[in-house]
Amino acid sequence: MKKENSAPTMKDVAYEAGVALGTVSKVVNGLPVGDSYRIRVEDAIKKLNYQVNSYAQGLKANKTYTVAFLIPNTQESFFASLTYYINLALIKRKYRMLLCCTDFDLNQEQEYVKMAQQNKVDGIIGLTYNPNLVVEENTPFVAIDRSMGPKIPCVASDNFAGGQLAAEKLADFGCKNVAFLRIGSSLNNEPNKRKAGFENGCLSRGLNYEMKILNDGDSYEEFEEFLSSHISGTKLSFDGIFCVTDSLAYSILKTLQRLGQKVPEDVQVIGFDGTRFFGNKDYVCSTIVQPLPEIAEMCVELLLQENMPSKPPLVCLPVSYCYGGTTLEVLSRRDK
Repeated sequence: MKKENSAPTMKDVAYEAGVALGTVSKVVNGLPVGDSYRIRVEDAIKKLNYQVNSYAQGLKANKTYTVAFLIPNTQESFFASLTYYINLALIKRKYRMLLCCTDFDLNQEQEYVKMAQQNKVDGIIGLTYNPNLVVEENTPFVAIDRSMGPKIPCVASDNFAGGQLAAEKLADFGCKNVAFLRIGSSLNNEPNKRKAGFENGCLSRGLNYEMKILNDGDSYEEFEEFLSSHISGTKLSFDGIFCVTDSLAYSILKTLQRLGQKVPEDVQVIGFDGTRFFGNKDYVCSTIVQPLPEIAEMCVELLLQENMPSKPPLVCLPVSYCYGGTTLEVLSRRDK
């Protein structure tokens, strides 16, 4: 029987429910028991306001039920959405997320890895930019968008197919002369394959194309100068533009407006990521959508698998195209 002014224990729950202690343990740990027993235990837990001691559970199972997630920031929509879905995937499995925002600081990434290991997390999921990041071999790690070695699985969208799809869509919507615009890390990673995919799509569809590629830290003004140099009179020579991210596409839309170009009438624009206004409203532009819920599920599933050597070095998940107002898709449908 429960002592006065003391926190209820599992034994108190068993006594209240009229069941064996082992039955309470099974219910608390999500193991199967008869419905009648489960209902009695759950009712007793509510009545006594019994709180599961997750720390004690972790010690017994040699787990902390905590996973560290390394992400540059949660300001950019893509990173924020990815964080949201990673957290959902962990919650579904009764794990907690230790969020580590690195702000693209390579040293900070390493410090967060050390901190996570010191706190005995059950694993780390990371979208990192440190090419020399050191992770202890006994710490499960899943990378997003960058291969970090044969023992660390990498989960990514099919970036090559996404770049190719962007070129094919621009061709389908009547474009003849297109541009590829990119700003990003010089690090060798999966998103770099968008360029090769776009080139392949242009070649297969007979599109003329030019590329303007900048590294992180370069001025966006270079894009405006590039586009301005391709205006004759009032007309831009490009009738289609593929931007390597939706964030870049949004900036380019502003640039095109300043240059007096109408979107999508004069020039059509496709981005990459599937970014939406306010997280779940309209797409910011016509875009190649990354399957973020599936990426998150795959990362968590791979991380929590027990047999590490059997994990694939790279998992590519399919992308899709969605209309977002910056292509002529809807107009062409009306014209038919």
